[in-house]
Amino acid sequence: MAARHGRNGRLYVAIASGGSASPIPFINEFTQEASTDRVDITSFGDANKAYVAGLPDAKGTYSGFWDDATAQLFTAATDGIARKTYWYPDTVNAPGVYWFTTAFFDQSQSSSVTDAAKISGTWSAASIFSKVG
Repeated sequence: MAARHGRNGRLYVAIASGGSASPIPFINEFTQEASTDRVDITSFGDANKAYVAGLPDAKGTYSGFWDDATAQLFTAATDGIARKTYWYPDTVNAPGVYWFTTAFFDQSQSSSVTDAAKISGTWSAASIFSKVG
C-alpha cells in the first residue's frame, strides 16, 4: 500500500437517527485513536513490569468550517443518540478502505475577527470500531 495524502478523506455520519450516513460538509480534519486498557500485574520478584490487556477504546476529534446551510454535527452532539460513522482516509485512491463505528459526538463552534467561523469536536465509539478493506 502506498502513502496517501489526506485531501481525499471524508467523514460520513448518519445525522438523522437511524438514517443513512452522508458526508459532513466543510470538515477538514478527523483523528481517530484506538487503544486498549492495560492493567499493571507486576508482582514481587518479577524482572520487569507486566500488564494484561483490558477492553479496547476508540475515540477522536474532528474540525472544519461552520456551514450555515446544515446542522453538520450539532444535532448529533445535542440529542445523545449514537450515529453510524464512517471515516474514509482516501475516497479516490482507496475507496474500499474505511473505519466504521456508531459514535457519540460533541461539538464546539468558534468565531474570530481574524478567521473563518469554525466547528470542532470529539467523538467516542458506541459500538465495535473496525477497519473495513
